[in-house]
Parts: sequence; C-alpha cells; structure tokens
Amino acid sequence: MTHPLLAKHRDTLDNALAAIADRGYFSIYPESPSPRVYGETAADDGKAAFTALLGQRFDIDQPGVRDHVATEDSPFGIDLGVEYPRTEPGALIDAATAAWPSWRDADPATRAGVCIEILERIHKDVFTMANAVHATTGQPFVMAFQAGGPHALDRGLEGVAYGYFEQTRTPATSYWEKPAGKGQVLAMEKTFTVVPRGVALVVACATFPTWNSYPGLFASLVTGNPVIVKPHPNAVLPLALTVRHAREVLAEAGFDPNLVTLAAERPDDRIAASLATDPRVRIVDFTGSTSFGTWLEDNARHAAVYTEKAGVNTVVIDSTEDFKGLCRNLAFTLCLYSGQMCTTTQAIFLPSDGIDTPEGHLSADEVIAGIAGAVEKLTGDDAKAVELIGAVSAGVADRVGDAAGLGEVVLASRAITHPSYPDARVRTPLLLKVTAEARKSYGTECFGPIAFFVTTSGTAESLNLVREVVTEQGALTMGVYSTDDAVLDATEQVSRDVAVHLSRNLYGGVFVNQTAAFSDFHASGGNPAANASLVDGAYVSGRFRVIESRRHVPPRANSLSRTRERTISPLVVLV
Repeated sequence: MTHPLLAKHRDTLDNALAAIADRGYFSIYPESPSPRVYGETAADDGKAAFTALLGQRFDIDQPGVRDHVATEDSPFGIDLGVEYPRTEPGALIDAATAAWPSWRDADPATRAGVCIEILERIHKDVFTMANAVHATTGQPFVMAFQAGGPHALDRGLEGVAYGYFEQTRTPATSYWEKPAGKGQVLAMEKTFTVVPRGVALVVACATFPTWNSYPGLFASLVTGNPVIVKPHPNAVLPLALTVRHAREVLAEAGFDPNLVTLAAERPDDRIAASLATDPRVRIVDFTGSTSFGTWLEDNARHAAVYTEKAGVNTVVIDSTEDFKGLCRNLAFTLCLYSGQMCTTTQAIFLPSDGIDTPEGHLSADEVIAGIAGAVEKLTGDDAKAVELIGAVSAGVADRVGDAAGLGEVVLASRAITHPSYPDARVRTPLLLKVTAEARKSYGTECFGPIAFFVTTSGTAESLNLVREVVTEQGALTMGVYSTDDAVLDATEQVSRDVAVHLSRNLYGGVFVNQTAAFSDFHASGGNPAANASLVDGAYVSGRFRVIESRRHVPPRANSLSRTRERTISPLVVLV
C-alpha cells in the first residue's frame, strides 16, 4: 500500500530522479526571498518566530536530557541565549536503536515520501531558518536565506533522490534458471532486501550548518538509518529547528520521532568523538577541520565515514580575453561571505612576467592591482559591503590579523562597523603577494578572507605547483583563465590527476565557489580535502547493504528445457 506522503510527493521524487540523470538545472525551492514569491508577511512572520526563540529554552522531547546549554556566539554580536538539551550520548544511541526497526523495515518509497515531507516542512519555515543561519554563522541575510534554506533543501532532496535510486536499482525479486543437461533446468527464486547499516551521526560545521549537513542527514534517513545530529556549538539553532521539524513529521507519519535526535554539547564535551567511536554508530558524516576529520577516518573504522576537510583551492591565470570580467569575477569570489566558503579560492598563480589581455600585455603587478581594485570597489561602501562579506568569528578575525606577515600586503584588511549590528566582527579581504618558494604561506589552508597571489616562472610552473599543493593538501575547486587551448587542456589534465573540479574562464554570474545541486558535484572524494562527493552514488550506497535470500522452485512453463535444448559443457578443472 502506498504511503500517503509518497503519493503526495511522487512528482517531486520523479522530477528529482530525472534531474540527477540529466544534470540540468532543477530546483523546487525558490531562492528569492521576495514577498512576490513567499507572500507579503512571510519575512516578518519568520523574523518574529526567530526573535521569539531568543533567550528561551529550545525543548526537544528526547530521552537522556541531563541539562541545557547555551553556547552560540553570533559573529554579528546578536545576543542569542538559546538553551538546548544536553543529552547523554549513550541515551541517544539507545533511543535511535529502539526507534530503528519500523523505519528499517519500511520500503524505500515510503522513506522517500517522509523525507520529502520533512524538507517541505522546513521550507514552510524558511524565513525562521534564514534568520537562524544569519545570526549564528555571520552569513549576510540573503545568502543565509539562499544557502541555508532553498539551496540546502535542494542538496537534501538530491540525497533523497540518490538514496532512493541506489536502493531500487536492484529488483526486489528475481526468477533464475539454468540449463542442467538432458532437458533439465535448475530454477530458483531470489529476493533482494535493502538492509540499512545502522545508527548515523552527522557532525556539522559552524559556517554552513544546513547546507553541509542535509546531504548526509537525508541520505542516511532515506536509506533507513536513524540519525543523531551533532551541531557545532556556535551554530546550533538551524539544526535544532531541522530536528524539531523532522521529529514532528516522523511522528505524524507513524514512526518513532527518536529516529532523528539532537546532540547539543558544551565545547569541551567532545561528544562527537565518543559517539563516532561507539560501535553501534555505523555511519559518520563530518564537515570541519582536517585534524578531526582524519582522526575520525582513523578511529571510527567500524563505520562508513564521509568527511569534508580543509584544502587549498587554486586559480591559475595564464591569459584572458576579458580582463575586467576576470577581475570582477575573482573579486566577488574572494569577498563572498568573507572567504569562509570551503570552495573559496585561496591561491592565485600567475606568471611573474605578466599575462596577455585585450588591453595588451599586463605585468603581474598590474594584474594583481586590477583584482585588488575590484575587491576595493566591492567593499568600498560599508553599508553595501556587509551585505556581501557578512561577519566572522573571533578566531577568523584573529587569523586575519596574524596573516599580514605571511607576504607582501597588496590590500590590507580593514574592520567595518556594521550599520545594523554595532558589535559585529566584519573584516574585508586581506590580499598578499608571495613567490612560488613561499609554500609555507600559501600551501596550507588559511581559512577566512585571506588570499595569496603567487608569482611563478610561467604557467607550466603554476600548474606544477597546483598539482603538488592539491596532492598534499587537497582542494574542492580549481579555476583557470587562458585563451590558449593547449593550456586549457593541460589544466584539465591536472584537475583530473588530482581529482579536483575545474572551472574555466568564468567571467559572468557563476563563480568558482558556487555549486548547483543536481548538476554540480561538491568535492570529488579523490584528494585529501574530502573522501566523498556531494552527492553521487558512492555517497549513499555505503549506507545500506543488499541481502539475498534464494530457494529452489519448480521451473516455469516457458523454462529453458521446454523452449530449446542447451549443450552443456563439461566441468573442466584447471590445476
């Protein structure tokens, strides 16, 4: 019998399945916060709902709650004061395990319908979510709305579609027969059952709590696994809202709400480590530092571990057919959310003797000055700048100050007073110039609004340095600007060799640090920056196993023995 939620969302699922097949543009969650799209009162209603949460206890009726914690430090200086249940880790695993059987035994289609309903419920509350993401992460509001709402929901739906597809690519039953000689036939009936792996853990980051968490959350849930959501202490509210909506939908659909629980913590609790190393936790999704991601890979070997860690994203400038477009595009890339996207370019390689442009041959310093000037233009008006660069954590603000000594300062970072949040930590990008030999400066991730121009002996050395740095440190993105087909081909080869996604000659409204769900893959899983890709078949298929059962049955009326004789070769044993 078809579950009502599957019937409700069948078209959405079918369209998502078609989208992952053709890789074209697809989104069902509008990314514009315009009142023409969401209604005249939607924004005000969402802001009021968010405000009502501040300074209050965010109760979730889950077992094992020992006390409540308020840990968030808003980059905008907003006094959040929300208290979340601090739960005994073992109790969360016990609750998830007890809730598991009915969800595990539901068919993939039912689970997909419930998951899409959860996404829809979150979408109905998207302005509350946008305010929560904005306040906790420092993202500008429009970016928080888009990345924290519709784009994150797209990635979640993408995880549902891939999960459903991978579970259903094997038939539930099969009739098998084989000629056995002298007109005889061996016949069997075989069944193939999807068996989920077990309790899943999502360890979230502080900068993109929903966008980076929804793929793993929904990929695990749709494949039949209960999920414990462990937010970063600085960005709990977006995932607390997510868990609340998920629990409500699960209960309404007839399932135990403890299939999704929240694991809030004090910063020194380290419950991610204790949860991940519990043998009952069988799946771990992690976004964050290289050190802890590597620790998880080494110490949670009983589980399927999917990590996205740090890397050094690069751009190679060889030549250009549109120098002003290059400067605008790279400047926007470097400014967006203060360089705090895991896909933002950090190292820009260019020949020390300059590049060819429509304006003539420009020296390296002229190229650097052009890009720096475009950054200055984007950040020159404080009121407009804050709507692009947002705010940063205390740690990132300190890092910007410390990084000035890593090279020749091309453009100094400056503090901006936010017109709406006087206590906000706002920093414009710091741009530095170094030589190819300064690997210690540009060759490791320097998270935040910090970028390096690396001058080299030529494009060949630039590509060699990219190959070496990405092989060692990993990367999620790579870009190239060139009018030479041979250079573009060589860059393509490097990107394949080091398994990093490449963008070529971006001048318009698409930037190297942006990806589109259902079309672009996020990370490749092929270099040290990440061991998985969001979202592909490999990302979901390890979250379950297919178990076979078989038995002899009488041959069917149209079996091989009745249609034609087969010549059976004798068994030959090679010794």
